[in-house]
Amino acid sequence: KAALTTGADAEFTTEIGGIPKAHMLDGPHGMRAFGEHKNSVCYPPACLTAASFDRKVTEEVGNSMAKQYKAFGVGMMLGPGLNIKRSPLCGRNFEYFSEDPYLAGELAAAYVIGAQKEGIAACVKHYLANNQEFRRRNASSNVDERALHELYLENFRIAVQKGEPKAVMCSYNLVNGEQVSASKRFLTDILRGEWDYKGMVVSDWGAVKDRAKAIHAGCDLTMPSEHNTDNAIVEAIKRGELSEEELDVSCSRIEEF
Repeated sequence: KAALTTGADAEFTTEIGGIPKAHMLDGPHGMRAFGEHKNSVCYPPACLTAASFDRKVTEEVGNSMAKQYKAFGVGMMLGPGLNIKRSPLCGRNFEYFSEDPYLAGELAAAYVIGAQKEGIAACVKHYLANNQEFRRRNASSNVDERALHELYLENFRIAVQKGEPKAVMCSYNLVNGEQVSASKRFLTDILRGEWDYKGMVVSDWGAVKDRAKAIHAGCDLTMPSEHNTDNAIVEAIKRGELSEEELDVSCSRIEEF
């Protein structure tokens, strides 16, 4: 069960116990394989589609993208990206929709709906407050409570509640000094408690520092492959730091995906 909660490699979940592996690839504006070349349409980035203010356009982009994924037998699209554009120096601004949380959330929800009509899982990212490039993997986004709820959480709330994505990707960074991949507040209390999210949480690639703490917080799948730390989960259960029931819940979410 510990082995199921991390990838087989950079693209696939682990096939184990009769549970087949699932394939996921980056987007959100063209299918991007990590190694093997795949011919895929390159779609307009979110910064351009957001300028339309048109939910239908964004839904059609998500739907057309999903058809590409389906044609290659890929089950999950790692997108859309909907972080708030806070700094012009953020290297991912082109793939985020807007500096406005309402616009970002509404268009992301439409994208998810369009994609999942094709039976392809959409994964909204990067939850949350991952808005800069400098020290992107380990900086702390320090945000007061009002700004956090009105700006940096609101876009994800809209996308999650209206779009109902199959997956949410947690980000690299810390928020107010707490690692998002190990934050029970953000991954369980808010995401699943306040917003009633039912799907899987997958880490950004390399965002998890402690897999047992991540599972306890509500991060179900650590990507990419971290099988060298499978035994750390077993030992955490033996020490009482993680319950086997929590591990079972993460496994069930991965299996349902």
